[in-house]
Formats: sequence, C-alpha cells, structure tokens
Amino acid sequence: MNLIGVLQLLVTSSLMYSAPLILTAIAGAFSERSGVVNIGLEGIMVMGAFGSAVFNLGFYDTFGNMTPWVAMLFGGFIGLLFASLHAVATINLRADHIVSGTALNLLAPGLSVFFVRVLYGKAQTGPLSESFGITSIPLLKDIPIIGDIFFTNVTPLGYIGIFIGILSWFVIFKTPFGLRLRAVGEHPVAAESVGINVYLYKYAGVLISGFLGGMGGAIQAQAISNEFGVLVISGQGFMAMAAMIFGKWNPIGVTFAAIFFGFAQSLSRVGHYIPVIQDIPTIYLQILPYVLTIVVLVAFIGKSEAPKALGRPYVKSK
Repeated sequence: MNLIGVLQLLVTSSLMYSAPLILTAIAGAFSERSGVVNIGLEGIMVMGAFGSAVFNLGFYDTFGNMTPWVAMLFGGFIGLLFASLHAVATINLRADHIVSGTALNLLAPGLSVFFVRVLYGKAQTGPLSESFGITSIPLLKDIPIIGDIFFTNVTPLGYIGIFIGILSWFVIFKTPFGLRLRAVGEHPVAAESVGINVYLYKYAGVLISGFLGGMGGAIQAQAISNEFGVLVISGQGFMAMAAMIFGKWNPIGVTFAAIFFGFAQSLSRVGHYIPVIQDIPTIYLQILPYVLTIVVLVAFIGKSEAPKALGRPYVKSK
C-alpha cells in the first residue's frame, strides 16, 4: 500500500472512531459547564446505542437508507430521557453527582440487555438492518492529494462531529445561553442574583449532555459495531470523559482530544497495514487507547481548571 493509501486508511478509520467520542465528550462539557458532574456518560451511551439499534431493526421498512440517521436522533432522545434521572437526582434531590453517575453506569447495561432479551430472546440484537457507510464528498474529493486522503471513501460522521464541536464552542462562548450556562457552573449564587434561573440552566446542560451522549452511543452501535450488545460501548464513555478533561471543557479542545483518542483506537484495526507498526502485537495496539486514557487523566486532571462550582449542591435562596 502506497503512502496516500495508508493516510486515507488512517483518516477514514480515525474519523469513524472519533465521531462517538467527539459527541460524548462535548456532551460532558455541556453538563459540567452547568456545574453538574456527569460520569454517567458511559451509561447514557449504552442507552443511546440500545435505542438506536432497536429503532434501526424496527423501522427499516419505513425509513430505508435514512434509518441510521433517524435512529441516531432517536438514540439521542433515549439518552436525554436517561440523563433526566441524573438531573433530578443531582439538581432537585441534591444527590452526590459521582454516586448518581455511577448508578447510571450500573443501571444501563442490565436494563438494556433485559429489554433486548425480552424483544429478541438473546443478549444481543444481531446485525442491524442498515448501518452508516462510507462516502466520497462531492467536489472536495477532486482536490489533488488532499481530496484523496480526507474526502474520498470516508465517513461523514467524523466531519459532522467536528462541525458540532465548532457549533458547541460558539454556543458556549458566544451566545447569551452559553454565558448563563457558564455563570451557573462558576458561581450559581451570583447568577441567581442577576435573575438567571439556575435550575433551568443546570437542567439544560444535563439534558443536552444526554442527547449528545445518546447520539454518540447510536453512532458507536450503527457505524462501528453494527449491532447492540452489552460490550458495544465498553469504556467509550470514560474515554470521552478523559477527552473532555484533556480538552479543558472547551468544545474545540475537546474535539481535538477526541480525535486523538479515536486515532489511537483506529491503530488497533489498521495497524497491520502500516509498515512502521505492523509488527507490533495487536494486543498492545488494542490496549493503547485505555493506557492513554489513564496517562491523560494522571497528567492533566490536576492542571485542567474545571468550573468552580462543579459538583457542588445548589440550594435556591428564598
């Protein structure tokens, strides 16, 4: 395989593995910018993957080739509903954010597999009716060299994720909504004193987090696994959390961090095509993303400055 072919393979694979991480890491940024710790991203991804897989199998005759895209939105909706449990527990009941998020992560696999067994009589759905494929982007694919590497036979999901990252940065840092969301996460008492509904913005952050995280799980199920089972997610939510911290809760930084982790994951699938690393045992390439997750958390968790009121219970003043 020539250099252009190797680069094209790396870009295609990296974009595919990055897409669910980008959406889920940005999901965590929205929640934590509002002051609510959301370590339940893993569970939200599981429920989004489950919802999208069931929708995919049940509504293919209705939506045809559009099924994965509609199922992705449905997975986001399921993630939003699941995240609402975390919102009620942490915002209204003032439960510990870590405990609540852990409960989501423990509940999601058992609940989803139970429903899969009820619906299909087994622990996994089997192959989906329609999955996300690869495509070439018109006009851009004709650019010499660059078109061959970045825009030929690629998944559009990675570019959609990058667009959502840019859009999220604009929303958080350039709109009144984003300013109020950040104010709630930094100093909710001061935000309340100027008339901001703190509970409303905390709910908004968590529910947006649930929707994006559910979409991330839907992409994982429909673009990478092509089925739903208990091991479809297997640590992706925690990797997204590491990308969120690595990116310092800034959607642009988070997007680049997620692409970095996606690239590390892709090496386990395409490494044997790359001359420099093709002799490295596959097992080492498979554990690389998880080792990098630990390294990033150890190296950056003390240096990244989280929102000041993150994880603190808030009681509305009378």
